[in-house]
Amino acid sequence: MENHSPLYPVFLSLKNRHCLVVGLGEVGLRKLAGVLDSEPASVLALDAAPLSEKTLALLKNRPVRFEQRQCREEDISGKTLVFAATGNRAENTRIAGLCSKLGVLCNCAAPPEQGDVFIPAVVRQGRLSLALSTGGASPALAGQWRLELEQWLADRRRAAEFLARLRPLVLDLPHPEEENKQVLRALARSPLRQWLAEGDVASCRARLSEIVPAELHDSLTSLLAESLDDLP
Repeated sequence: MENHSPLYPVFLSLKNRHCLVVGLGEVGLRKLAGVLDSEPASVLALDAAPLSEKTLALLKNRPVRFEQRQCREEDISGKTLVFAATGNRAENTRIAGLCSKLGVLCNCAAPPEQGDVFIPAVVRQGRLSLALSTGGASPALAGQWRLELEQWLADRRRAAEFLARLRPLVLDLPHPEEENKQVLRALARSPLRQWLAEGDVASCRARLSEIVPAELHDSLTSLLAESLDDLP
């Protein structure tokens, strides 16, 4: 059995970065959509074949520049992330090799082991993101498990939204730093997540009044209301 080095999990910010997608078939368009969701400064999209009118319409008014040609070394230089997503394994391998030479991160659709970035199945709920990867072994399996994780994450969204608002207020209190951190740890261990998922405001307010310092009690009602209103 082939031995694979463990992957180092990381969330990569592409905001204001420059990316490259080579190949705009079904796989490439899926990669492109994921990149555009991350608000890059620009995306150079290359394909040797002309695009359909439908595909061209999808790229309109987006930070995408399409050129009908093969990838060149100078296209890769200066990019933060490259996707080799053509239908040609030899071409993908060539692109991945150029990325390695230039020190640019590359996701290779096939063969995936030629790249150094594996795109996980991602579930998002508000500010929460959960990523699952099989290291390129089975993207289909990762996709199936992603569906199972959606509800798990949805049940935790309200708690994350509430603590995102409460945490800076707690940390700003004129108490010893360790004391403020103990308050946040106690909240994380409490049934707050379950009560918020169920909309049980009374139980939340009762427990919060026990844990949160008195200086913040007047803010709890509005913070709870804002967190509950975040969900559609």
